[in-house]
Amino acid sequence: MAIRGIRGATSVASNNKEGISAATKELLAALVRENELAIGDIASALFSSTAGLNAEFPAVAARELGWNDTPLLCMQEIDVPGSLKNCIRVLLHVNTDKSQKEMKHVYLREAVNLRR
Repeated sequence: MAIRGIRGATSVASNNKEGISAATKELLAALVRENELAIGDIASALFSSTAGLNAEFPAVAARELGWNDTPLLCMQEIDVPGSLKNCIRVLLHVNTDKSQKEMKHVYLREAVNLRR
């Protein structure tokens, strides 16, 4: 079994707890579904959010989904001029027998523009 990385991103309309939580839960659910993961498969998760999002930690949404034993870390994204605003990104590290090429990265809402 190896550790593989899975990327995901989404956006929110405004800086509020409910929006950040809902968007993060939607993203994490999609990543779990698309990659057929069990919560126990997730070794850790790194979250970043753009400068305008500070009403809630994205990791709170993961805890509310039951990710209680998973190490989680939140950080602020580099504020690059012209980059997508109100964006939440995640990098999951998962234990799996699948190859890295089999990992399905998920981009939702305005974040679909990050990957063609």
